[in-house]
This record gives sequence, structure tokens and C-alpha cells, in this order.
Amino acid sequence: MTEDEVRQRAKAVCNALVAGDVGSIIEMLSDELRRSPGETVALLPLPAREAVVASVESTGGGAAYVAVLEVTSEAEHIELQTRWKDRGGEARIVEVSHRSRRAIEAEAEAAAAAAAEEEGGGEAPQG
Repeated sequence: MTEDEVRQRAKAVCNALVAGDVGSIIEMLSDELRRSPGETVALLPLPAREAVVASVESTGGGAAYVAVLEVTSEAEHIELQTRWKDRGGEARIVEVSHRSRRAIEAEAEAAAAAAAEEEGGGEAPQG
């Protein structure tokens, strides 16, 4: 298992998230996670509008890799941390967790408030 292989598999997960293809994601899970996929699938923001591989790092001297996926859905932006190990000659996801989660509505409200403040922050009318 190489970093490039993990990156390609992580990209495939991103594509599946955007396509809403849960079956393809489940196929990339380890046998242990596939026994009860509902717990893992519940962590995934589906459907996703956008998903990208933010980083891939080796841990344990190449025995495992951690890939961070940045996923945006209609309601939130999530950083998913996926841990990959070699299972039967293929890189498989052995763990999924949220690194961070932000509501998009809160971001939009903050941006709107900042824009309104800029518009109202001009010179005072002369009278």
C-alpha cells in the first residue's frame, strides 16, 4: 500500500460522496466496518455538494495512512478523518471520524452580517 494508492482510493470516496453512491464507499471499508456499515455511513454528510482530499499522511512507518477529506453538504462543512490499512492487498478504511464540523448556515449569516456592516459603515449623510 502506497500513499498514491490511498490518495486515489480517498478521491474515489469523495466522488462517491458527491454521487450519493453509498455502496461504493461501503466496498472500501474493512471487513470489520462492513459488518455494521450504518455507524460509518451515519458519519458521512450525504448528499455532498463537494468533497476533496485535503491531506494524506503515513503513520506507523507506512503501515497505515490517514486521509483527511473536506466535505461540504447543503447544511455543513465537515473534515472527515479516514484511517487506511492494507487488507488483502488493498487499501481499506479501518476508521472514520469527524475532525471538525461547521454549520454552513452560521457561516452564511456571519458573512451577511459582515456585508451589511460594510454597507452601513460608509460616511454619514451630510445635512
